[in-house]
Amino acid sequence: MNISLSKRALLKHLIAATVVYPLSSFSQANIRFNQNPFVLGVASGSPTEDSVVLWTRLVDESLFGSELPANAIEVKWELANDHQFANVIQAGVSLALPELAHSVHAEVRDLPSNRWFYYRFTAGGKVSQVGKTRTLPAANDSIDRLRMAYASCQHYEHGYFTAYKYMREEDLDLVMFLGDYIYESGPGKKGVRSHDSGPLIHLDDYRKRYVLYKKDAYLQAMHAACPWLMTWDDHEVQNDYAALNPGTHGPYVADFPKRRAAAYQAYYEHMPIRASALIDGIDGLLKGSEMRIYGNFRFGSLANIAILDDRQYRDPNICTPSGQGSATFDPQACPDLFSETRTLLGKTQEQWLSGVLKDSGKSAWNVIGQPTLYAQRYFPSGNKLLVWNDGWDGFPAARKRLNQVFIQNKVKNLVIFGGDVHENWVGYIKDDYDNPLSKTLGVEFCGTSVTTIGGGEKYIASRLAKNPHFIFAQASKKGYGIAQFTPAELTVTLKVLSDAQDANSEIESLAKFRVDSGTNRITQIS
Repeated sequence: MNISLSKRALLKHLIAATVVYPLSSFSQANIRFNQNPFVLGVASGSPTEDSVVLWTRLVDESLFGSELPANAIEVKWELANDHQFANVIQAGVSLALPELAHSVHAEVRDLPSNRWFYYRFTAGGKVSQVGKTRTLPAANDSIDRLRMAYASCQHYEHGYFTAYKYMREEDLDLVMFLGDYIYESGPGKKGVRSHDSGPLIHLDDYRKRYVLYKKDAYLQAMHAACPWLMTWDDHEVQNDYAALNPGTHGPYVADFPKRRAAAYQAYYEHMPIRASALIDGIDGLLKGSEMRIYGNFRFGSLANIAILDDRQYRDPNICTPSGQGSATFDPQACPDLFSETRTLLGKTQEQWLSGVLKDSGKSAWNVIGQPTLYAQRYFPSGNKLLVWNDGWDGFPAARKRLNQVFIQNKVKNLVIFGGDVHENWVGYIKDDYDNPLSKTLGVEFCGTSVTTIGGGEKYIASRLAKNPHFIFAQASKKGYGIAQFTPAELTVTLKVLSDAQDANSEIESLAKFRVDSGTNRITQIS
């Protein structure tokens, strides 16, 4: 195999597709690993009806740094119908490149729809653990069930990833991860385990942090159980950053676009997403060019799932005293908040989503996964009602535009999932949140964090009272949600740990809700 491509030429190849070589080219006579290079596990994601991305990253660390050669390494992957790999249906060779941290993104194509498979990798005489993945049903297939988890905000220091131990027992088709996969801060003071490096600035910093998180056994096992749909929020780069505007926390960095480019590259290197996400290549990221992670996933005729990116294209947060990060304030004291031109998703993504929703009638359920709370949420303070500007409340005109898209396209059975706020919130999507009698457009389930500490229960009752479109909220428990779709109904169960800071924590169902098809009405059933 000729692997003597220049770095720039190879990165250009990544724009179009992952390079896959035939098995006949696989020769590793000169490469033998003394240690298992698959210590970060395996993962799959970005599924379609006929393809899926298989991911791993080779790591061979010692006290003296990486033992991997500073050149491309051939990695064999296999996809089989059985766990023993007696019936391999596709196999190939991908290059693990040093420029991309020896990560592998094998884009396996021409697969049968709506099928489960097993996969594994081989390199240097070592074999990875086995993962399980699937293709989606064909767009017109009549499907009886989709069972999906949603999760976000997994701060390594704030707790153990025990939630994934229980999620793995849920018989899932998909996991939808809605942001804050890592946290960029240095070691803190209130955790049960510690970040092993200072604040993340450079590419190697971000890579090291992903290694720390991905070595978690429960997280690895959940990645190996089914495909994940991925988006990011702020902590994959810096707290409360907005597009090319820096956020807060950590040291000042003069060249924030370069820092963001490093963070985005590390994200790609560690996630099961397609090479086509790198629209302008790694070199382009340094110029602030797009890394597109938003996308659309159709699960037969049962559900269409749109995954959004609300960080990369947003306008700066408005009326923040420091000019960076976020703030909570009286919206009446900030007229610029209501500017019609402000955007959270960016014009191109807004237009893309509008196009997706024009076909909403083809799906029994129309699902949007995005990183934060969608519905308006007031914070009562004396005789004032405050808003927080880092989420959709900081972009009311953008939310109104999206609501109009829902109305114009007569989007039925709309369900929005979110994260970010470290609390469970369940409620309704309204045309006008200040008018309880206004049209209900859909329902919302915003999930708690996997571990990240939030504000607690102190203010929940008063906030529910001032936001009547929400019917349920809980702020202290950590975990995930399980959403099960059938043609007749959606059920959502909020699963929470007794204590995320206890590695042996038990799991319980905090609450369960049902939404009957065609009703836009949430019923709490337990």
